Amino acid sequence: MNVRFELDRVGMRYGDAQVLSEVTLAFERPEMVALTGPNGAGKSTLLGIMAGLRGGHGGTCLLNGRAAGEWRRRDYARVVAFVPQSLKLDFPFTAEQVVLMGRTPYAGGLFESPGDWAAVRRAMEVTDTLAFRERDFRSLSGGERQRVVLASALAQEPRALLLDEPTTFLDLEHQVAIYALLRQLARDGLLVISVTHDLNLAAVYSDRVVALQRGRLVADAPPCDALSVERIRQIFGVEAEWLRRSDGKAWISYGN
Repeated sequence: MNVRFELDRVGMRYGDAQVLSEVTLAFERPEMVALTGPNGAGKSTLLGIMAGLRGGHGGTCLLNGRAAGEWRRRDYARVVAFVPQSLKLDFPFTAEQVVLMGRTPYAGGLFESPGDWAAVRRAMEVTDTLAFRERDFRSLSGGERQRVVLASALAQEPRALLLDEPTTFLDLEHQVAIYALLRQLARDGLLVISVTHDLNLAAVYSDRVVALQRGRLVADAPPCDALSVERIRQIFGVEAEWLRRSDGKAWISYGN
């Protein structure tokens, strides 16, 4: 089953601050979407609304035709998984136990089923976390913890995966590996929406780029259009240039 988000004039205020204003978007098929924009543009707030974690917003945000508040939380979590920038745990859970938490929407008794453990193993395999599954989550590096949290989200077996800067703590090797994985998940039928400040990761791995500026939608297009030189100047206030290798691969160079 495909997942469908419909956002119509979504707005959000925190006190006197207008964080989002009149954002209208639709996501109707599996694809890899990069959500970008300057700090304070409203990216995390928008993702939180779509994840069903932020109420009190204006406009409407529908998942498969229903507002988040109309869903049972358990049912929503079987469709949509959310990966935060970081996760803090104060108790001595192993990495594997943290991934197993992703099976909570499917819990039907006191004990985990063989299907639960199979989903956990698959998720840890694709995120390259099996090697430290028995280690205390608190002892892991920032990058290792982030990969475990992603594995927990994948163990939910969602139809939509929402990620808030998933490569913040990762080294270059794992940044590339995670975005290659996210792109493959989209090819395999997931809607993947990832907040990122790295325009080159967005350009190389996404099918679509959504850009916000001061809470407003300013671009929604394929990477080459959404991240044109003019758009980058408008949104980020820097000069940029698209460069291409002889094999056609392109990247963005910043600066004068």
